[in-house]
Amino acid sequence: MTLSEMIYEKSLHLPDDKAREVIDFIDFIMKKTQRAESPVDERLQALTPEQREAYEYLDKIRIDWNGKPIADREEANARR
Repeated sequence: MTLSEMIYEKSLHLPDDKAREVIDFIDFIMKKTQRAESPVDERLQALTPEQREAYEYLDKIRIDWNGKPIADREEANARR
């Protein structure tokens, strides 16, 4: 039995409202996957040239803050 068949078989035992939730979840996963797979270049098309240049520059910056989020500018400056 394939994974798709397993999902189908299990869905047969769900009430309609829960089956709708499963469909919504699958749609969400598909959209999320499509966004993650679409190249950054395609998403940059809607930006102005200046925005695109800034985005490409920022995309190259990699800062290691030891996995800790920075809450505000003062804290960021204190970590330098």
